[in-house]
Amino acid sequence: MVEVKVREHRYSYMDAIIHICEDIELDLEDIRKYVSGSIKEKIEVEAMNLNYLPRGNTLPVDL
Repeated sequence: MVEVKVREHRYSYMDAIIHICEDIELDLEDIRKYVSGSIKEKIEVEAMNLNYLPRGNTLPVDL
């Protein structure tokens, strides 16, 4: 569900989870057990990019 919202609506992963919780009336604190490890990692990367979490050691990547 999260990946679909991110792809189709161009939400961030954090926003997608918030919208899903609102749609199914689930408390944000309860969603943790339903989110896969790969989605958690993507949320962590988003949080680091937004300076919500301290950045880890990363190598510069040229795209």
